[in-house]
Amino acid sequence: MDRRLHDALAPGTLIDDDVALVVATSGTTGIPKGAMLSASALVASATATEERLGGPGSWLLALPAHHIAGMQVLLRSVLAGTSPVIMDVSAGFDPAALVEAVGRMSGPLRYTSLVPGQLVKALENPEATAALASLDAVLLGGAATPIPLRERALAAGIRLVRTYGMSETAGGCVYDGVPLHSTVVRIDDGRVVLGGRTLASGYRGLPDHPAFAEPGWFRTDDAGTMIDGVLSITGRLDEAISTGGLTVVPQVVEAALATHPAVRECAVVGLPDERLGQKVVVAVVASAPVTLAELRSHVEQSLDATAAPRELFLVDALPTRGPGKLDRAGLRAALAAR
Repeated sequence: MDRRLHDALAPGTLIDDDVALVVATSGTTGIPKGAMLSASALVASATATEERLGGPGSWLLALPAHHIAGMQVLLRSVLAGTSPVIMDVSAGFDPAALVEAVGRMSGPLRYTSLVPGQLVKALENPEATAALASLDAVLLGGAATPIPLRERALAAGIRLVRTYGMSETAGGCVYDGVPLHSTVVRIDDGRVVLGGRTLASGYRGLPDHPAFAEPGWFRTDDAGTMIDGVLSITGRLDEAISTGGLTVVPQVVEAALATHPAVRECAVVGLPDERLGQKVVVAVVASAPVTLAELRSHVEQSLDATAAPRELFLVDALPTRGPGKLDRAGLRAALAAR
């Protein structure tokens, strides 16, 4: 076990009786923490998902079970009284294996949970696309869903449900922008703050962590807006790029770049620059030849020129951590070393 993960979970040490599960966070800062979840929080999350989707059903586990998204697939199955169909994703996501696994599912309602990278691969395979379209819902979380990807999935008949949540909320707690009945959302100076029955009681070994300083609430590092009861995530407060005295939110630039037909996947980070402090750069997994000038022009059609990338890195794949989340810190380090 990774030393940082070992320290976060602290196996072999005493734990409160109220804690049913300690699950590692995905470690956006590079330091995972152990979120302590009670049985009531886990059940509240699974029950709220059942109610939002239309009832209990059969689940396909296509995510690692030691992450909260995978664990929730198992918990929802227990609550529904069904046995999950399990895909082996230890060597990566295989669309052909997805087709076979969906074929083994039964029951009037069938669900699965994926991350965007898996959906990208599935949509490149007609049989896998058809398999997903046969399900009653495909939950998608772990990272932002580019608009073009969502549109492709919907056009293929896939009943996509975009989820927002984390280990600290026992998994997804906001579906398609609308909080589940067990979740309360507020915005504090642009920061998303979450409350409700699915919250963790805190971090293992970190009793004074500021994220849980206010009883009954969890302060995320996500920036967002809440309009007419719909939550929109605009980026992460700890990933903003300061360039030339202005602030650029990577996720906003990525959303603009994702609409370019040659961009299969992309990630934006800031690298040191003597004149600007930081410069906006982009790593792109391309589906067709593309140049920096083309991407800059594309971004400037919807955003200020400050947000347009000043350097382009073409890569075969983007680094990930946890259940398919972008490893932005790892990418930044790799690009800086080039």
